[in-house]
Amino acid sequence: MILSLTVAVLVGGGVYLLLQRSMVRAVFGMTLLSHAANFVLLAAGVPGWRAEPLIGESDPAAMADPLPQAFVLTAIVITMAVTIFMLTLAVIGRDDDMASYPGTGETRD
Repeated sequence: MILSLTVAVLVGGGVYLLLQRSMVRAVFGMTLLSHAANFVLLAAGVPGWRAEPLIGESDPAAMADPLPQAFVLTAIVITMAVTIFMLTLAVIGRDDDMASYPGTGETRD
């Protein structure tokens, strides 16, 4: 129950931040949504009653599936890279008001 409420709060906060006009808030909204997706992946693939996936330590039938854990780890790395890229774009484009349009070199005849 607590995990589902956590996912709901993260999704709600992420959607709220994505709807703001600021690029930095949109980046934080995407980050919150990715954390919510990671929680959903972990909750779906690794129940709390499962044992560690170590051969010789526990029964193979009771072992947790390591694939969702690998997916979440990969998603965390990808989210970090995308967040850094989007924050870089936010810094680069912060003064881009387009008050004057660049010349195209074309002449009107």
